[in-house]
Amino acid sequence: MRTRRPGSALILLSTLTAAATLAVGAAGPVTAAERPAPVRHGAAAAHDVAPGLSSVTELLVQRLLLADKVAAAKYGTDTPIDDPEREARILDDVRARAAGLGLDPDAVAAVFRDQIEANKLVQRGLYARWDAHPAERPTERPDLAKEVRPALDRITTQLLAALDATERARALPSCGPRLATAAGWSAYTHRLDALHLKGLGRALPSVCAVP
Repeated sequence: MRTRRPGSALILLSTLTAAATLAVGAAGPVTAAERPAPVRHGAAAAHDVAPGLSSVTELLVQRLLLADKVAAAKYGTDTPIDDPEREARILDDVRARAAGLGLDPDAVAAVFRDQIEANKLVQRGLYARWDAHPAERPTERPDLAKEVRPALDRITTQLLAALDATERARALPSCGPRLATAAGWSAYTHRLDALHLKGLGRALPSVCAVP
């Protein structure tokens, strides 16, 4: 059964704050369009810093960055950010697939629930930014059905495999500090701005488990 660790939350906060300083710098938040390319060999370096858990945090960041395309696809349309029916289908699917892997279905569903909420947090932040700064609004509308959701589905499959591969590491007492280190490094290598750093913080609470 998974639980949230107060100690690891403090470590995570300090790590992500440091990552925010590195990613945002003195010039202020970076918009999605302005974000530089990720640092080369970031995944390999993250593996050296926090072996095992970097495979999870890299996928969490990749999924989080797709929130930009989801928001661009929905902004200015009648499609709401919240989609309870689709969210329920996703959670039912990952529960079934987790059981097939021998993982705790509810624990895995909690991880994916955090990813959904993190994605929506970023979408809402982008909406607010675009409302306040019309010049930053997206100029193209990605296709949700043909482009964005298939990418999310691929990450779902990869994340399930990563959770399976890291089951033992995520149950260790050291999971919290190692997860924070891996998350901070992934945030840095992908040059996350303040909004996406906040989203990453929302994506992490259910990853570690108590034995």
